[in-house]
Amino acid sequence: MRRPCILVMDAEFPGSISSRKLVIETAKFNVITAYSGEEAVETLQRFPNMDAAVLNAADRDMPCAVLVERLKQLVPTLPIIVSSASGAEDCGAADHHVRSYDPGGLLEKLQSLFSRATGEIERTEKKLAADTKS
Repeated sequence: MRRPCILVMDAEFPGSISSRKLVIETAKFNVITAYSGEEAVETLQRFPNMDAAVLNAADRDMPCAVLVERLKQLVPTLPIIVSSASGAEDCGAADHHVRSYDPGGLLEKLQSLFSRATGEIERTEKKLAADTKS
């Protein structure tokens, strides 16, 4: 099974726990975290095979629309989810928007984008749970 790998740009401090990262890890997806817009661009340059990106619109090292544009220049087909307080921040060519304070909405969006992988992960989890009961 190939688990989706998500680039998470989160302006929080590296030592803190990101709610977005927790949600994505709850989905059992792989996560690579960048702590600024510039670092997100550099990370995608280094790892261009990401399956999606989750960006925090409140990051202030570059405007959200500029960050989305730079990421899309690197990987035009990359699905980009932007989280913001309103859930509708204008971020140019972003593909999806979720509210920052709705982790369930982000989890739902990711699971719908990667429904096949989500199904495989759930089947694997059930099998592992059954195997440990035996």
